[in-house]
Amino acid sequence: MTPGIGFLVFIFILLVVILSSFVSVKQGSIVVITVFGKYRRILTPGLNFKIPFIESIYSKISIQNRSVELEFQAVTFDQANVYFKAMLLYSVLDQQEETIKNVAFKFVDERNLMQALIRTVEGSIRAFVATKRQSEVLILRRDIVEHVKEQLDVVLEGWGYHLQDLQLNDITFDDVIMKSMSQVVASNNLKAAAENEGQALLITKTKAAEAEGNAIKISAEAERQASQLRGQGVALFREEVAKGMSVAAKEMQEANMDTSVILFTMWTESIKHFAENSKGNVIFLDGSSEAMQRTMKEMMALNQISRDNTQK
Repeated sequence: MTPGIGFLVFIFILLVVILSSFVSVKQGSIVVITVFGKYRRILTPGLNFKIPFIESIYSKISIQNRSVELEFQAVTFDQANVYFKAMLLYSVLDQQEETIKNVAFKFVDERNLMQALIRTVEGSIRAFVATKRQSEVLILRRDIVEHVKEQLDVVLEGWGYHLQDLQLNDITFDDVIMKSMSQVVASNNLKAAAENEGQALLITKTKAAEAEGNAIKISAEAERQASQLRGQGVALFREEVAKGMSVAAKEMQEANMDTSVILFTMWTESIKHFAENSKGNVIFLDGSSEAMQRTMKEMMALNQISRDNTQK
């Protein structure tokens, strides 16, 4: 009975040894093997064999991307407090053996790694922000990220890690500074609006002045042409009157009649025209015989000039 129990115990121990000789490593992970506490080798994803009771698993290292959120404060060159909220994305540098050894043995545990990583990022950002003024920080978001990556890449490579990305999700200041910044933005917007309104008003005034000037030019040109046409009309009227007087005078001479009758008729027609077309209520005319004779002489002289022009 005793040999049977011993055989079962032997089979059990042998089964345990066989099972402990195989190690299954998940995709995205690397297993570090040590022998009596000393580094021996690494196991890649898949089914691996290890020497039971001699080789032991020291740690399992994830080579996938990892992220951590940060919240910290910095002070600018002009003594303004800046509050950052950031997201840090990092991963193991590569799967080479030396890199995995650095990841496994540089820090006691994951907590110490995270503490060193966070403090290094915060220190790099604080050092950069300390050289800038408060008004410059918001527009230097990309410069801050590039500065941190440049400073940390060398440090993290020594730890076996690589900084994939750093996102500054939020940058804020003290409430007093935020209110003053809002006031500055509002005043700048009002200034820009006033400038735009002034330019629009200037353009409107300029266009109105140009339109008024063009209208005046057009009106003046029209008035000039109208005056020219009126002058031409008066000239034509006078020419036709002179021709009519000449023809009438010639016919009266041929009929042995006194041509002064024509002048008298023109005088009376003029008085009739004044009466019909005048807008006033009273027309003052000199009706004395001296005035009549003087007017007749002037009209006879005009008739003589017209006759001479016709003969020419």
